Amino acid sequence: MPRVIGIDIPGKKRLVISLTYIHGIGDKLAEEVCDKLKLNPDMRAQQLTEEDIGRINSLLTSEYVVEGELRRQVQNNIKRLISIQAYRGIRHRLGLPVRGQRTSSNARTRKGKKKTIAGKKKPA
Repeated sequence: MPRVIGIDIPGKKRLVISLTYIHGIGDKLAEEVCDKLKLNPDMRAQQLTEEDIGRINSLLTSEYVVEGELRRQVQNNIKRLISIQAYRGIRHRLGLPVRGQRTSSNARTRKGKKKTIAGKKKPA
């Protein structure tokens, strides 16, 4: 298993697919990284040399926001929304859907403490 910016990527999968295991890298960005470094996207990740891994690491850290830095950025954005008491921040604080989804029938699969919804009566 090659280790790219602190993440073990699966060695038996194609390089493009393996790179998507890094937080912040999707299909399009993985293709872009392979093109920039002139790596074969169809080769297996375990075939990467130490030099290739070093080039991938340097490219990702210099040009893209990925992994820990991206997670930190997202958390800071959420904290900012909560502190300024924006609508989205209030929804985050209450553990409710933020992007306009319905709450009467769904939105119960979130992790954490159960939230009871009033007004539901059992049929007799």
